[in-house]
Amino acid sequence: MASLEMQRFLDRNAAGQDKGKDLSIEDQRRNFDAFMAGLQLPENILVDNYTLAGRPARKYFTSGVREDASLLYFHGGGHLTGSLDSHHSFAAHLAIACRAAVNALDYRLAPEHPYPAAVDDAVTAYSEMLEYTSSENIMLAGDSAGGNLALACFLRIKREGLPTPGCGALLSPLTDWTGETIKSAEMREYSLVNAGLYAGEWPLDTPEISPLHGDLSGLPPLLIQYAKGEFLQEDSTQLDIRARKAGVHVEVSEFDEAFHVFQIFTNLPESREALAEIGAFYRKHI
Repeated sequence: MASLEMQRFLDRNAAGQDKGKDLSIEDQRRNFDAFMAGLQLPENILVDNYTLAGRPARKYFTSGVREDASLLYFHGGGHLTGSLDSHHSFAAHLAIACRAAVNALDYRLAPEHPYPAAVDDAVTAYSEMLEYTSSENIMLAGDSAGGNLALACFLRIKREGLPTPGCGALLSPLTDWTGETIKSAEMREYSLVNAGLYAGEWPLDTPEISPLHGDLSGLPPLLIQYAKGEFLQEDSTQLDIRARKAGVHVEVSEFDEAFHVFQIFTNLPESREALAEIGAFYRKHI
């Protein structure tokens, strides 16, 4: 049963959930950041703005945190929107949940920077982190398109022969930009427009664009969270099936009466439950 806070959120946003689709990308970016700005940071969190892979980044941590382990986080937003600001509260709460430093990366966005810019940024950031943290002590994580980027990063890491990260957490990940996993014709059409902006001249089934079409063998343990009935549910369930067939250890959580990437709304009890699960998964494998 949905919490009172969740039900109020669903009721309040149901009528206007599609209004932003006709806005310019610049307006969508501003609105996303503004919509998330009211979420609070947890107490005792420390934030350091710095540069990672030549890109702006933020490190979230608490005093006394482990110095030999870390987490690299990629925000969602369809590869078109989202920022360090939109996920400011979530990254901070994630650091508390995992009891580890969270490094949030401001990777390049489409359409100004189509694929492979974001993947290049992500892998370069991971490579730089390897200079001071062992691979088995790093988790890659992301929500929606950020989950897509984490998976693409895993595939690139494997292809380039880099050390494998310790584990990954994927929150309602977008795993297939071809639209084959989306049942709603309206959402499929909308998704394919964004997919074209991100993919540029590359085919949509390119594995680093649609990781569901890639070789998933050799990936580290994965945690997949998604909301029951959300438009990307099949992206998660198919990833679970194909990853398990490839020999990957997968843990899956389906949240009833929730919505796509509800986890980033840190004022919801369901978000706190999801964060606690991610934290437990992190400590289990790192």
